[in-house]
Amino acid sequence: MQMLGSCAMTTSPLSDRAPAPLAGHDLVLGYQRSQVVHGVDLELAPGEVTALVGPNGSGKSTVLRALARLHPIDTGEVSVAGVALRALRARDFARQVALLSQSRPHPSGLTVHDVVGFGRHPHRTRFGALGAEDRDAIARALEITGTTAMVDRPVDQLSGGELQRVWLASSLAQDTGVLLLDEPTNHLDLRYQVETLNLVRRLAERGTALGVVLHDLNHAAAVADRVVLLHRGRVHADGAPAHVLTSENLTAVYGIPIETTVSTATGHLHVEALASTRLRP
Repeated sequence: MQMLGSCAMTTSPLSDRAPAPLAGHDLVLGYQRSQVVHGVDLELAPGEVTALVGPNGSGKSTVLRALARLHPIDTGEVSVAGVALRALRARDFARQVALLSQSRPHPSGLTVHDVVGFGRHPHRTRFGALGAEDRDAIARALEITGTTAMVDRPVDQLSGGELQRVWLASSLAQDTGVLLLDEPTNHLDLRYQVETLNLVRRLAERGTALGVVLHDLNHAAAVADRVVLLHRGRVHADGAPAHVLTSENLTAVYGIPIETTVSTATGHLHVEALASTRLRP
């Protein structure tokens, strides 16, 4: 709560609320003449993990790309801290919002340090050398992602999982208040899936606003403060994991019987599909 002086005025709760670091309002998105997202609202809050889940083709990644200004908006608006996206320069946006996308280049002839250093581009002049702040940010990102030991390795010699972690380090080196992650656990073995989800939680605890697209519903249940369940380009349910990841919601959206229980070991929801065939109408 904001502390006011002795002459404080009484204000309504709404007037005290700061604009969301990143928000999409009434988003309608499509490809050519086909609309795939219909009127989606989404706000990312500081210190919270918002997971976007849903079947293939439900619009998860399209919404995330629109928030990252990589997909055109048919109607609606994206805003950063209350400022419309169209009013922000690309560099100003990149200093506030970072994206780890599914589609990334596979660079050749570069080291891990070079790739992680890409994350500092919004903070540097066009031909400026890395400064002390840049080097510190890169070192932190390498340490957090467990990639310090491979800093001098050529990236074209890395495994898919190792390269995934390097690109995540590059996103962290960007040092933004908002981080968008599209399937961050793809290509990772079980250990690094767990470590990545733990990292997402640590970033939220530091105040970062995170939007994460996940296919694995158990990952979403474990990491998210809020889950947005999309179906056919619309929000089917939105709220705390326990209220969204219900058997009823998931069975309706995925079209197969799905059961949710609470793990006695972790206290997290556990999602399990009970059949591989579609439900009869």
